[in-house]
Amino acid sequence: MTVENAVPVAGLFAGVVGQPAAVAALRAAARHPVHAYLFSGPAGSGTRVAARAFAAALLCPRGGCGECETCRRTLAGIHPDFVMVERTGASLGVDEARALIGMAQRRPFEAARQVLVVADVHLAVRSAPALLKTVEEPPPSTVFVLLADDVPPELVTVASRCVEVAFPPIATSVVTSWLVARGMAAPEAALVAEGAAGDLDRAQLLAEDPGFAARLELWRSVPALLDGHGATAGRLARELLGAADAALEPLKASHVQQMQSLSEDAEALGERAVPGRKDVTDRQHREERRFRTDELRAGFGVLARAYRDRLVETVSDGARGRPAPVRPETGRGYEVAIGLITEAAQSLERNPNETLLLESLLVRLGNLVG
Repeated sequence: MTVENAVPVAGLFAGVVGQPAAVAALRAAARHPVHAYLFSGPAGSGTRVAARAFAAALLCPRGGCGECETCRRTLAGIHPDFVMVERTGASLGVDEARALIGMAQRRPFEAARQVLVVADVHLAVRSAPALLKTVEEPPPSTVFVLLADDVPPELVTVASRCVEVAFPPIATSVVTSWLVARGMAAPEAALVAEGAAGDLDRAQLLAEDPGFAARLELWRSVPALLDGHGATAGRLARELLGAADAALEPLKASHVQQMQSLSEDAEALGERAVPGRKDVTDRQHREERRFRTDELRAGFGVLARAYRDRLVETVSDGARGRPAPVRPETGRGYEVAIGLITEAAQSLERNPNETLLLESLLVRLGNLVG
């Protein structure tokens, strides 16, 4: 059976949850692939899992059987013709983009083609010209798969050279059903799914995190605890950041298990060590940093909803002629508070001092509506 006539079996994409349109597009594309694809979707939407499955379908001599050694090695990330390119710094640099040219020109080691997957392309704004040159005209034996959270204006031209496959955030109902199918009670699954915000990776970690509900309640309690004093704001900031540190433990444990599994797979296939072990370790560290940032951003979201609920309560009481539960000016203060929280959440990526950011926000919130 030739690659062109084979059809990848459903099992190969079984790990891609809640993305039927993307999976259907990739199954069709595997029959007659073009030179470059762009998987666009936020973290946890399934782009990385889909990239490995798609690469397996392209490298497999049977078009993606999901059972042969080629499929197993590709899914494990250790096939020589499957290359995962991760950024080494804050963004994909010009030198890294240029290095892709050399990778693209090499001949496949075993399969009929090679697949180069490039992660975090949305951060390759400065290296966009070099990246464009790289993906524009690769040799026929090279297929690029670019992964991006979104497509900023600077990368529109790069995107235009690719077939784009969209991975929207996974629906909350799908995440809930997925968690229930894995044995979680429906009420807890709904709570975790809401906290995951369409990120399946995050949902899986939160489901294994016994402290999730307590952290949720801690963020919800902040408005009632603020009194306008810096000491109170500092204490709450330390508690919230400590909770974010605790939230990382399940992910760290998962990374340890992942490395152990890769070591076992490499040993079973006769490898002396995990290929690209340093790259895997670097990627895990980046995932941990990103998860911590997402945890804080999710906390800000809970805090904003707490103030929004208070605003709704104030407006409703006023409309019914009931006395306001707090000072008359507090309704306007709640609106300003929500804006301040949103601004703080947006600045997380570029503000390295989380403690100062959170303390400053809590002091301002305490003085505003305390």
